[in-house]
Amino acid sequence: MGKFMTQDEEKILKITKEIVIKFIEIGRLSPTGFAQCFKDIFYTIKEVLEKKDSKPSKSD
Repeated sequence: MGKFMTQDEEKILKITKEIVIKFIEIGRLSPTGFAQCFKDIFYTIKEVLEKKDSKPSKSD
């Protein structure tokens, strides 16, 4: 069957949606660039959070 989103991916999706909406509201994003911009933002946020989770904490 299809792949389901994790809770973290759902949160990233919501954050991405809010960022994209703001970009549209201020005129930084047009409908022609929506698909690529949405993907770029989603995967950038996901990558940053995954890197953050893989770093050892300073208290170790």
